[in-house]
Amino acid sequence: MLNRPIAMLHLLLAMTAAAAAPPEAVELGSRREVFLDHVLIDTLSHLELHMHRPVDRGPVLVFDNPWEGPFCGYATILHSGETYQAYYRGTGQGGARNDTDDHQVVCYAESRDGVHWTKPSLSLFPRQGEPTNNIVLADAAPVTHNFSPFLDSRPGVGPEEKYKAVGGYHEPGLSAYVSPDGIRWTRLQNKPVLTKQDVGFREGDKSIVFDSQNVAFWSALEQRYLLYYRVYRGGKRRIARVESDDFITWRNPTLMEYRRGVEDAPVEQLYTSQTHPYFRAPHIYIATAARFMQGRRVITKEQAGSIGVNPAYFNDVSDAVLMSSRGGGVYDRTFMEAFVAPGVGLENWTSRTNYPALNVVQTGPSEMSLYVNQNYGQPTSHLRRYSLRLDGFASVHAGYDGGEMVTKPLTFQGSKLVLNFATSAAGGVRVEVQRPDGTPIPGFALADCRELIGNEIERAVSFAGGDLDALAGQAVRLRFVMKDADLYALRFQAD
Repeated sequence: MLNRPIAMLHLLLAMTAAAAAPPEAVELGSRREVFLDHVLIDTLSHLELHMHRPVDRGPVLVFDNPWEGPFCGYATILHSGETYQAYYRGTGQGGARNDTDDHQVVCYAESRDGVHWTKPSLSLFPRQGEPTNNIVLADAAPVTHNFSPFLDSRPGVGPEEKYKAVGGYHEPGLSAYVSPDGIRWTRLQNKPVLTKQDVGFREGDKSIVFDSQNVAFWSALEQRYLLYYRVYRGGKRRIARVESDDFITWRNPTLMEYRRGVEDAPVEQLYTSQTHPYFRAPHIYIATAARFMQGRRVITKEQAGSIGVNPAYFNDVSDAVLMSSRGGGVYDRTFMEAFVAPGVGLENWTSRTNYPALNVVQTGPSEMSLYVNQNYGQPTSHLRRYSLRLDGFASVHAGYDGGEMVTKPLTFQGSKLVLNFATSAAGGVRVEVQRPDGTPIPGFALADCRELIGNEIERAVSFAGGDLDALAGQAVRLRFVMKDADLYALRFQAD
């Protein structure tokens, strides 16, 4: 047996060797990576991760039908083929009374471009003497309180279940629905698919609630269905998730944690999570969550009266925050600041307004949009569109004096490195391909890279050494030298 000094020496040598070992390479393959977190980043020198706030494009859908009203909410936006589809709760004259009453319905609108929306005339659920309307589900309380659909991307799913949805309340739980077209819905089974007991509820426990917008999707990353719902923990609204292989039996309830870099992020009241796979990088889940500042009153009673807001809905304020997740029980909160901040005007500073709809969708060759429920509880209640450049949630940002970023070791598949970037006329981006130890690879050093200047969603980096296919599968680092520029995303692709 080794004596103690020799054993300590062996331990020290082992620890030194472990510390000197290169970090494990990130397997990038050919997937797109957007700069929302530090997964790819090893070092930043005079650069920063910068969040970009969406641009307000104005109202696109006014909730003015008799069965809609000022308390329309919990909206979902889907993009299927050439059609954009919007779903939202209508309350009509019932307003904010009991959440489980049958006065609530699911309303529907369509668009060909995500900008101009129409409400179709359907004859599924006649209301208030009108034979046609834009209602796609009614008389199904409490499902209609927070009905939230998604397009099921699971391989092999039948056409009759192309669309799935969940909705419900504390009692009796969440029910599942399916549809071939997103308009005609049928219940998947007669009983709820998820109850309070399924997620660990105990009598007298107030931590489990389903009254918010519960959102689900098929995860290509985790190869299962995921469902995100709200809980109360420590007097605050938190987010939890469950998993399923068949959308009927759910397991592994997990309270989501919040991380900011390597540290825990502050826990804030998040009313809805709006978690969904980013359509250009589905291994990354985007969450445009509604942040609820309970009791933080901004406007006076007299000001509330001037805009006609319901008297119970001006004692709090809300905005939206941006989070991301790569699976499991953690959200990354790189950015604590508001993603969508309240706008100018008293109407933007009332309770439960500024709540984003579920999903971000592409609305142009270089544009994507998210939609926000605004003027809640007011006669002017509506859905508003906000736009970003594709992949433009955040970027690695360089000021005029410039700086550098070095990635962690990574492996890739493909022959070209393609960037989503923007520079000023004076700015630029150059890239160096390095070995894991940081030494430049001949033909792909910084001096071998043609500087990128411009503003493009996809442009390949050009090296004197030619294409990168000879390096595919090997561990490399990327060094970016940038000036007055933003780097939004990268990916490797074949010719």
